[in-house]
Amino acid sequence: MEKKAMKIIKLPFLGDMVISLGRTLFGILLGLIASAVLIRLSGVDPFFAYGALLRGAFGSPQAFSNVLVRSSPLLLGGIAVSIGVKTGVWNTGIEGYMYIGAIGATIVGVKNFGIPPVLHILICFTVAAVFAAAWGAIPGYLKAYRNVNEVTSTIMLNYVAIFLTNWAVSNVAWIAEKGAFYPMSLPYAKEACLPILMRGSSLHPGPFIGIAVCLVFHFIINSTSFGYRTRMLGQNPFAARYAGVDSKKQIMIMIIVGAIIGGVSGAIEVMGLKQRLFMEFVTGVGYESVAVALLAGGNAIGVIFAALFFAALKAGGATMSIETGVASSMNSIIIALCMLFVIGVGVVDARRMKKIVESDNEDEEEKDTPQEKEEA
Repeated sequence: MEKKAMKIIKLPFLGDMVISLGRTLFGILLGLIASAVLIRLSGVDPFFAYGALLRGAFGSPQAFSNVLVRSSPLLLGGIAVSIGVKTGVWNTGIEGYMYIGAIGATIVGVKNFGIPPVLHILICFTVAAVFAAAWGAIPGYLKAYRNVNEVTSTIMLNYVAIFLTNWAVSNVAWIAEKGAFYPMSLPYAKEACLPILMRGSSLHPGPFIGIAVCLVFHFIINSTSFGYRTRMLGQNPFAARYAGVDSKKQIMIMIIVGAIIGGVSGAIEVMGLKQRLFMEFVTGVGYESVAVALLAGGNAIGVIFAALFFAALKAGGATMSIETGVASSMNSIIIALCMLFVIGVGVVDARRMKKIVESDNEDEEEKDTPQEKEEA
């Protein structure tokens, strides 16, 4: 009985980006369908609920500007995690980098140096990047040269960074606001604050900086020798070492680069949205960044869509809850289900590809065998 060979459609000019995006969109669709079933079971029409969510996210220019503002830390955090994934490491310290970067920006941001705003903003970003890079060098060194699990070290350092920030805005005289009802820093100098781009909203340049960073790293990862070494190390570390890639140096560089991006993200939050450094000014954003990277499949372009998707759910979820009476926790359930289905679709597709490869190998072996064993 003749065995049918499995076929696969190849897209040589588009690469794997379209396939990866298709898997992600299919997983999100399944997650939304499953969430709709739960909404229906709670006694609410899912079409009405999703309509309210869309109105809350895209119903007006102000609503969409809110989506963009919420996407800013997710864009930068998501790409910081994604470039680590490409190297084969999970950089889960984004929240800690944000806190440390915000401390650095605050040190120079609360002072009025009498310099142009552009220069003051650049100084804040630079100090935030330096502080975050120094912080990221700790887990980078531990991972690269001491083989310490990066997830454990970065999560532990997140708590250290949070408590360090809380101490700074409560006790450091030249940073903390004395007699404040809540621990916070002095207000930023006007020249150190990011401009508001749309009247009647809190839209600042942060989201556009995040999108630009994603595009830059998409080019670096896919079109440079540095990116090739990074991808090689992530896909096959043994082959990368055999080819002469300095794996320890590459791992440390990528963790520090992710830390710098996270530190700048924290600076953007306090300079554009808060205009002060508050105790616990971000909560959970670092772990949401990991979710964004997972949803994007580690793809830099996918991070843009994943971050906007998460931000739209967060911005529209409040409207959905108010208009329909759906529990506010439904927002988190939708995100979780979408992630589970995206991961599930990826696993199924990986198994399918494995079967295709095994089938092709069997076909090649049959072709290589002597015809009818030399017509025995």
